Amino acid sequence: MNVIECEGITKKQGRLKALDELSFTIKENTITGLIGRNGAGKTTLLKILAGFWQETNGTVKVFDERPFNNLLVSANAIYVDDQMQFSNRLTLSDILHEAGRFYGNWDAELARRLFNYFSFHPKQVHMHLSKGKKSTFNMIIGLASRCALTMFDEPTTGMDASVRSDFYRALLKDYLAYPRTIIISSHHLEEIEDLLEDVLLIDQGRKYLHLPMDELKEYALGLTGRTEMVIQWTANHEVIHTRQIGNDLTYSVVKNANLQLDKARQLGIEVSKVSASELCVLLTNKTKGGIDDVFK
Repeated sequence: MNVIECEGITKKQGRLKALDELSFTIKENTITGLIGRNGAGKTTLLKILAGFWQETNGTVKVFDERPFNNLLVSANAIYVDDQMQFSNRLTLSDILHEAGRFYGNWDAELARRLFNYFSFHPKQVHMHLSKGKKSTFNMIIGLASRCALTMFDEPTTGMDASVRSDFYRALLKDYLAYPRTIIISSHHLEEIEDLLEDVLLIDQGRKYLHLPMDELKEYALGLTGRTEMVIQWTANHEVIHTRQIGNDLTYSVVKNANLQLDKARQLGIEVSKVSASELCVLLTNKTKGGIDDVFK
């Protein structure tokens, strides 16, 4: 069953298109990484799925319903980011209590244990927390709600490395015990790739690729060798990125399709893996040489 079905979504903001005819589906009980550069349209997409914003064109369905201003979607989906705001009249303890009244699957015991583990005080007020502590508290809301669709938009903003690690571990353990559809938008793909089942990479509001994580890890290979040999060998292959190393060495990232690796090695070309994180950056580069082109 598909929890999300999007067909040709466009979202205009002034003269610009934050989303441009974006189409994809996400099935239930999966963890999907929403990856893209700043301004790619990640937050816009998540806010449309959460029902906060309305698409300009196209069809959006969440739980087989249009999400905008939809009570069913609101009750069964949660959008978590570092901009979440709560009434200053409510303490953190009050917020958890009220969340339990709204979300049908709310786990008060999990919320309490996480609250204590991360050393919050019941009488604290959300607006007085540091950025990292706000993100941590928001994460507790997202996990304890156990919504059928849970969306985390850059959830670890301000967290230190140890708290980020705890968050990812808590998310995975709770997902395994209580499967649901989770989308994580993050700039730290290298930190979350072991959590993800699928990756949706968007660029300038368009879908670049939507693949299982295992396939993304095998999507491309790095080739290093004498410039003349690398250019000659990659002539009939899809080159994603290339850059010079020293006087006569070239490093190229090539799509892993019909590659005769034994022949490449015979020509003195070194073959290496390309991490999923590096690949996503290279795929969305505006130039094949990246920042190095500025200094030519």
